[in-house]
Amino acid sequence: MPELPEVETYLKAFRARIVDQPLEAVRVRSPSLVRTFDPPLSEATGRRVLAVSRLGKRIVWHLEGELHLVIHLMVTGRFHRRKPGAAVPKKHAHAAFDFPQETFLLTERGIRKKASLHLVRGGEALEELDPGGLEPLEISLATFGERLVRENRTLKRVLTDPRIFSGIGNAHSDEMLHRAALSPVQRTRNLSPGEVARLFEAVQEDLRRWTRLLAEETGESFPERITAFHPQMAVHGRYGEPCPVCGDPVQRIAYAERETNYCATCQTGGKLLADRAISRLLGEDWPRTLEELEEHRDERRAGGNTPG
Repeated sequence: MPELPEVETYLKAFRARIVDQPLEAVRVRSPSLVRTFDPPLSEATGRRVLAVSRLGKRIVWHLEGELHLVIHLMVTGRFHRRKPGAAVPKKHAHAAFDFPQETFLLTERGIRKKASLHLVRGGEALEELDPGGLEPLEISLATFGERLVRENRTLKRVLTDPRIFSGIGNAHSDEMLHRAALSPVQRTRNLSPGEVARLFEAVQEDLRRWTRLLAEETGESFPERITAFHPQMAVHGRYGEPCPVCGDPVQRIAYAERETNYCATCQTGGKLLADRAISRLLGEDWPRTLEELEEHRDERRAGGNTPG
């Protein structure tokens, strides 16, 4: 899912391309994309884009007439720049947004379509789409700590809750927790003041670093390859690969369609966090440490090589 750094990369590209330009047409292929009916989407036609902004992980195009086009890309939604009037592909494409000099396609891979488009009028209607999370780059350490411990939840859940902090998702929370050397399942109210400060610094450094890196990579081009996985990431999407700090293999907790990646050596004192699917299968045989995990793998290899 595009998070704060990725959304900011899109905004940088849109500011250079569509601000002061009229939105000539919105061609929708997937009706499920549009989540509002009043005002109708047709009212956006011909309106000039006055500005673009971010609302959490949403992209907002501010149009003439106090209209706001709000797009949430969810997990696999992406924008693609095409020539003016380009056809909307039958596969994976939701809609096309036509401007005088170019067309932007909105696509989403996967079976379940979750991306959304809202057209609202006025500031109050726009605020209703805001989950209420604080902007992590605009708050002090004291405010961060206060919001962090308001509820006694795991660090992973708190960082990715849009009602608590804005713009942080699965990928960057993994990187932040690794940078801070904290377990994703540690409870917020068990943190020391030093650990809170360390996490605050990690959040700030991660978001600023990735916003800068993605801007440098994209340059003046349109960001066609926005992804949640990047080769320069330390742990996210790198299950089984060596941690860049200690060299031990990156571990994971798999749940639903997502996974949390972490380094047991750097973040949990060598303890493996139970993966729900595997621990259910292995029960009491679930390995608790990296050493036990290696022993378990050795036993499986030996068993596989034993003549039948």
